[in-house]
Amino acid sequence: MSLRLRLVVYLVLLHVGLAGLVLVALAGRPRWWIFAAEGALALSVAVGILLLLRLFTAGRLPDDAARLLEDSDFTSRLRAVGEPALDRLVSVYNQLADRLRHERVRLQEQHYFLGELLAQSPSGILVLDYDGRIASASPAAVRLIGRGEAELIGLRPGDLEGPLGRALAAAEPGRPDVAVLGGGRRIRCSRGRFIDTGFPRVFYVLDELTEELRQAEKAAYEKLIRMVSHEVNNTVGATASLLDSCLRYASQLREGDRADFETAIGVVIGRTEQLNHFVRAFADVVRLPQPRREPHDVGAIVVSVARLLAPECERRAIRWQWQMEADLIFPVDAAQIEQALLNVCRNAVEAIDRDGTITVRSWRRDGRSTLVIEDSGPGIPEDIRTQLFTPFFTTKPHGQGIGLTLVREILDRHGFTHDLAGPPGGPTRFSISLWGQV
Repeated sequence: MSLRLRLVVYLVLLHVGLAGLVLVALAGRPRWWIFAAEGALALSVAVGILLLLRLFTAGRLPDDAARLLEDSDFTSRLRAVGEPALDRLVSVYNQLADRLRHERVRLQEQHYFLGELLAQSPSGILVLDYDGRIASASPAAVRLIGRGEAELIGLRPGDLEGPLGRALAAAEPGRPDVAVLGGGRRIRCSRGRFIDTGFPRVFYVLDELTEELRQAEKAAYEKLIRMVSHEVNNTVGATASLLDSCLRYASQLREGDRADFETAIGVVIGRTEQLNHFVRAFADVVRLPQPRREPHDVGAIVVSVARLLAPECERRAIRWQWQMEADLIFPVDAAQIEQALLNVCRNAVEAIDRDGTITVRSWRRDGRSTLVIEDSGPGIPEDIRTQLFTPFFTTKPHGQGIGLTLVREILDRHGFTHDLAGPPGGPTRFSISLWGQV
């Protein structure tokens, strides 16, 4: 039985008992005594009811406050009841509700701001749950990883395949790791911690470094090539002139010495010209002009490159296979694209060495066309894969290390993305995504 009900029963029983006592005590007395006693009892009942109503009103305050807190309703207010102690409690509750309402609005605004910040940030964000599994992924993280958010939820960072998963697993707070992906892409993986409801949680920040590093590399090797080219050209020009002048004195030498003299000077002139050609090849990368775009069939350009390499392929017993499912007519600089494809196909021939197959494929999906040149070579060793597209890096005995650099420069200037993948054992695939208005 509640306290309210007890008070009501008590007042009822009390007044019923008083009424009985009044009737017994006033028996035989004048009737107006009874009326006066009944009036006093009625007044007592009215006062009791009034006090009960005020008590019940004050007693509802804890229930109302509890209900508002349970409903998280911080906009409603409690009214004062006229009791100093209760009114002070009402004032404290209303102030607390105001603070909670302002704090909730602030947190909602902050949450919205952070959500928009993550959605617009070029850095990818992975947030893990308390068990170390991916709980959320920002749009940039989805783009960098190449998998949908629904596929990522519930995975551990180390479960991601390839270099990115290994970099995420190896990253420590204050010690980011860099994942080298296909096509020379580099993604920095940073790890951090934050406290959520008193428990630590982990998040990762993924930053695309490819373009930043590429521009830094490009600026460095352009400056280096310009300096070397300037010095070599000045030296070669003056040396060639002096050597030509020396050859004129060959007729003044004895017959027995003349042949050796001419041979020695000829060797020096040949080596000088070879040095000049060597440096000019580097300078061509720096001086690569902007593409002059005209509609061309990129597939036909690949066919012409294959014809150019046909004698060497025949000598090495290398066969060509064609699986062209889409037209590849795009606005391109035909000479530059041919140079890029020639480098790619020549690399494929040299990777196979002897008795193999080069397969050329094309298809169109979602408004974009893809061209793939695949060779049956042994693939790309793990220690070399991270160095691909690095200027001056080469595995060829007499290579210059500018082939893939030139290819990347040409494709980037055309706005085409590319990827080079070659797991150990092969095959190796060079993929080019083409798009643009004809």
